[in-house]
Amino acid sequence: MTLPIDAVLPDLLAVLADGRNAVLVAPPGAGKTTSVAPALLDQPWCDGEILLLSPRRLAARAAAERMAAIANEPVGHRFGYATRMDSATSAATRITVVTEGIFVARIQADPELAGVSAVLFDEVHERSLDGDFGLALALDAQGGFRPDLRLVAMSATLDGSRFATLMGQAPIIQSEGRSYPLTLRHVGRDPNARIEDAVAATIRRALVEEEGGILAFLPGVGEIERVAERLATLPDAIALHLLHGTLDPAAQRAAIRPDPQGRRKIVLATSIAETSLTLDGIRIVIDSGLARRPRYDRAAGMTRLVTERASQAAVVQRAGRAARQGPGTAYRLWEEAATAGLPRFDPPEILEADLSALLLATAIWGVADPRDLNWLDAPPEPAVVEARARLTTLEALDDTGRPTAHGRAIARLPMPPRLAHMLIRAADHGATTLAADIAVLLGERGLGGNDVDLDNRLRRWRSDRGPKANAARALARRWSTLPLPRGTGDQPAERPDLDVTPGLCLALAYPDRIARRRDQGGEHWASVGGRGFRLDPASPLATAEWLAVGETQGAASGARILSAAAIDPSTVEALFADRIEIRRTAVFDPLTGSVQPQRERRLGALRLLGGPDSNADPATIAAALLEGVRTHGLDRLPWPDGAHAYRARAAYAGIALDDAALVDRLDEWLAPLLENRRRLDAIAPAALTEAIRNLLDWDEQRRVDAMAPPHFTSPAGSTHAIDYAAEGGPRVELRAQALFGLAEHPVIGRDRVPLVLSLTSPAGRPIQTTRDLPGFWAGSWAAVAKEMRGRYPRHPWPDDPAGAAPTLRTKKADARAAGSR
Repeated sequence: MTLPIDAVLPDLLAVLADGRNAVLVAPPGAGKTTSVAPALLDQPWCDGEILLLSPRRLAARAAAERMAAIANEPVGHRFGYATRMDSATSAATRITVVTEGIFVARIQADPELAGVSAVLFDEVHERSLDGDFGLALALDAQGGFRPDLRLVAMSATLDGSRFATLMGQAPIIQSEGRSYPLTLRHVGRDPNARIEDAVAATIRRALVEEEGGILAFLPGVGEIERVAERLATLPDAIALHLLHGTLDPAAQRAAIRPDPQGRRKIVLATSIAETSLTLDGIRIVIDSGLARRPRYDRAAGMTRLVTERASQAAVVQRAGRAARQGPGTAYRLWEEAATAGLPRFDPPEILEADLSALLLATAIWGVADPRDLNWLDAPPEPAVVEARARLTTLEALDDTGRPTAHGRAIARLPMPPRLAHMLIRAADHGATTLAADIAVLLGERGLGGNDVDLDNRLRRWRSDRGPKANAARALARRWSTLPLPRGTGDQPAERPDLDVTPGLCLALAYPDRIARRRDQGGEHWASVGGRGFRLDPASPLATAEWLAVGETQGAASGARILSAAAIDPSTVEALFADRIEIRRTAVFDPLTGSVQPQRERRLGALRLLGGPDSNADPATIAAALLEGVRTHGLDRLPWPDGAHAYRARAAYAGIALDDAALVDRLDEWLAPLLENRRRLDAIAPAALTEAIRNLLDWDEQRRVDAMAPPHFTSPAGSTHAIDYAAEGGPRVELRAQALFGLAEHPVIGRDRVPLVLSLTSPAGRPIQTTRDLPGFWAGSWAAVAKEMRGRYPRHPWPDDPAGAAPTLRTKKADARAAGSR
């Protein structure tokens, strides 16, 4: 059978005969995945293995099986595949289809790619992290070790120019696709209805309106299963299949191949079916318009799945599935005008992924900064910084960013750094087998069900005899027999004897997610890393006091726990004894103005044990008191009136002793007063006045005294404090009789500023405020005196106060005093 790709294969072969790199742009259905690699086998330069990279395990296995079927050979002979879960290769294998992660591990182990003649990167437009990284490493190896290595980037999009530039201005070869008529039907959907109901209804509609098999795209496994439930009553003449990454290979093959009984087929799939696969018999596509993608929350240090609108590129790929083998129809569950509002492309994974594995790999590769490699989009600096911090915590990198022996051991294992760290450290506790099982459970969705309790999932998986469960157990056995170093890094090889539990393994993998219950119902949890988690209160784990948390989903402030296991606090303390800190804190209470010293044992953000600290450092308490004043204000101090008065006098004299100035100099004047004190009210008030006075030098103190004397002495000999903060200027309050005999208005300071006189009756009630005492005597005094004689007849109220003798006594007391003289 002739394929569109056949027309450009001679051009590709000519480019690779004369050069090293090429970019092949071929639409879906052109045949590039299964035709290009076999065409290279007979080239003079191709005497070794050809690696064909596929972004998904299902697609890798299907491609190898398809090429083997075309050649009428069993898979695993000349055409084989290698994925994390299974493989089929032999000494005769010339073309090996591998997932991108497998290729990254292989080139790290053998940077020269000995025995490999060409590497073909299929579906590079998907921009997976491993795909981008694999291409960057291959280009680096080609430039440094293997100038004869051929590299081909194969894309289903028309934008091959960026790859061509990245690959040294590689020639671009473009193939036409096989074009069959495609009808687009934008049927929309009720935004208030569940997506499962809308998809199921559209499938039933398409069964009536169209002929051929149906492929429905849904965002995730949960939606697929719920649509399947809604279609359970379909007639026997229709075969219903599910297609997603967690199914066993046999179920996946059944979804791809024609039905052996010739029945009409319906396939409910995730985005796994967007590219690389040809599903026989499909003529209709139902597109929900949704996709579920991993998004790494850098602040929380966790990856969460987010359901969002599919991109324009994705919906074009999905619709094209209907017209690969003949005329087709695509039903879209949105209005036609909404297509323009979809994002154009899926974002490159490197821009929003956890870069821990990438950073460790580049460090081992010999590149300290991964951004020094050749990328289409370089890793973001914040993500690199965050990944470096995590790897340092896992002891994979030292303080200089170089890989440790433990880090190199982690990188040799075919799993993410956290799980590799867990497997290695679990060996020190005799828990290798369990750790390998936990690593597989966390890496493969759906094993043992979806129970939050990892213990229950483990038991169900171990009793499951299905093909996928068997393959996963085989993988776990391989991992458990890997050569693991003991006691690498700074950790000792000998550890205390602990119960080997899933909680222990999870704690090793995710030490920052060890969590403690915060409420009686077990819904809210606090973690070592400072994040809050939520748990379904109906879960049996809700009664546990401590959890080792694996997977979470949702916002960082309250992510939902997806997998966890109970863990004994004594295990936590034994595992992380070197990370437990003794913290002595001194917390200021603004209500009482005191400090309560506390002694705590903490693991990260979790308080293990705490109570009053009887041996608190006095300097720490004094510092807390000082900070309390700085934070809550100077009014927490026991200020005497004299201190307020002196600050007002200083301000009047033009010298700043306001709140801002005093707070700025707290260490200078207040700190000495706090020695051996736990409360602010233990400071002697007079000491506060003296302390702020001592902030001024001798000249400033003289200036205050000269310009703002503290008191006014009346003609009667009484002394009265001057209020320099009063509205209208310096003010003094005194009885009118104390000023008898005074013909001039009193002034203060070297500038002879008139005092504001607040005159009172003998009972202290205000009778007059004046800035002109002679004017008052000559003016309104007569009326005031007349009124006062009626109220206070025992006191003198002369008609001429300026000529009268000052007195603070009654008339009789004055007479007695005169008689005694």
